[in-house]
Amino acid sequence: MAVYLIGGPPKCGKTTLAKALSRELSIPWISADTLQNIVWAYTPSDKHAALFPHSYLRGEDTDEFYATHSAKEIVESYIAQGKTTYDAISMMAETYLTDKDDFIVEGYQVTPEIVDRIYKKFGTEHIKSVFLTKHDTGKFVGDVHRSTTPNDWILRKTKNPDTFPKIAEMVVEYSHYFQQEVEKYNLSVFHLDNNFEEKMKDIIQYLTHL
Repeated sequence: MAVYLIGGPPKCGKTTLAKALSRELSIPWISADTLQNIVWAYTPSDKHAALFPHSYLRGEDTDEFYATHSAKEIVESYIAQGKTTYDAISMMAETYLTDKDDFIVEGYQVTPEIVDRIYKKFGTEHIKSVFLTKHDTGKFVGDVHRSTTPNDWILRKTKNPDTFPKIAEMVVEYSHYFQQEVEKYNLSVFHLDNNFEEKMKDIIQYLTHL
């Protein structure tokens, strides 16, 4: 019995890993975005701007958002927004640990900070975590149109190709943040810039043998 927590910046392979791990172990998974949407729905609208700064500022126009905000500003909005879902992630972990069921939660909202908090509350025996990052902007831009993610938000919302390098810069900036946090809390991280498929297999092997 275990709860698997998968974190990292957007577009680093978290959903792909969650789906592959789910198939490997025949267990369910959920995106922390779903938990975030539930929290949003039960939050008064006058608090959305403060609690969900990334969603509130981004809107539907990715090109304008990345043209008017720096990578650092966007990462900061992600970090602030992610904290809003911490309690929901912790509650999911507690529910499945109590019921002695296996489950996977993935999302940028899964940070080393909340994983450490869950470890301290429930112990490490039945909680397994991993973080995924990318650090090569050129490789990221080159791989954008190879995405097989259904309804990929980058391809769906980005019309100006000049925005792709800006998104890549944000992902790398965010990856640096996760790298620092992983080292702070002594957790595990994998870099997914190259050999993506092989590293997915390595990560599954790592998680299933912790």
